[in-house]
Amino acid sequence: MGTPLGDFIRAKRDSIQPEMLGLPDRGRRRSPGLRRLDLAARAGISVEYLTRIEQGRDRNPSAAVVNALADALSLDPAERNHLRYLAKITGGACAAHTGAAPARRDVRPSVLQALRLLEPGIALVTNRLGDVLAYTSAYEAVTRDTGLLDSAHPNLTRYVFTDPRARTFFADWDEIADEQAFDLWLGPSTESYEWFTAELAPIAGPDFAHRMNQHIVPRRGVLRLNHPSGHELQLLRETLELPEDAQQLIVFLPTGDRTAQAIDRLSRRPHGGLRAIS
Repeated sequence: MGTPLGDFIRAKRDSIQPEMLGLPDRGRRRSPGLRRLDLAARAGISVEYLTRIEQGRDRNPSAAVVNALADALSLDPAERNHLRYLAKITGGACAAHTGAAPARRDVRPSVLQALRLLEPGIALVTNRLGDVLAYTSAYEAVTRDTGLLDSAHPNLTRYVFTDPRARTFFADWDEIADEQAFDLWLGPSTESYEWFTAELAPIAGPDFAHRMNQHIVPRRGVLRLNHPSGHELQLLRETLELPEDAQQLIVFLPTGDRTAQAIDRLSRRPHGGLRAIS
């Protein structure tokens, strides 16, 4: 059985063509991408050791080996951070796992106060599992009639993968799906991550599992939304990490006057004000 670390290295290796790294084309290969032989040589390790890492038979490569593999794969900063994180959980938290449990849903009063100060802006508090924990009235206006906030405990990841309306609401659904799948690796805890993925996998189907195993590090560009009212919205996202709570405060900013005016019209409709979900 493989590990997240091995899966990521293998996925990156498969996605790289030799010529991208200035290596000669050695002709026909049994699998796409970079050969183990070439990656091992670039990283300064043996092919046998690389094979053990990819297959999950070596779960504790040194920091030097992890950094060498990052260099050999020409990873960008975000991908390097993900590689280091997977090395950590593969050799540490995953091995020590003792049980699964849902993530905490409470939001600190001071964080709620900060969210309140952001009114009438578009903002929410969430975690890496996608739980929508608190949001401003403008966020409610932007997501109204999309189905996202219909449940008692709304969850963005579940919505993206299981609600057909999400594919219309998110103009770039594929990119958003990759984002939500990737963020699960950084869940509030190993236990809550395993609990949520076990719950979601049976209803989300093979596409969800495929995206999880790809380990695609998202670029998080402009968020494009097709609101049911007919408005087309384009939003920038600014994220404030709340490490003490394993949560995030995300603020959405209009990219131009057209989106700002559309949000203003949506926000004039009746709403319930700031809401925290516990």
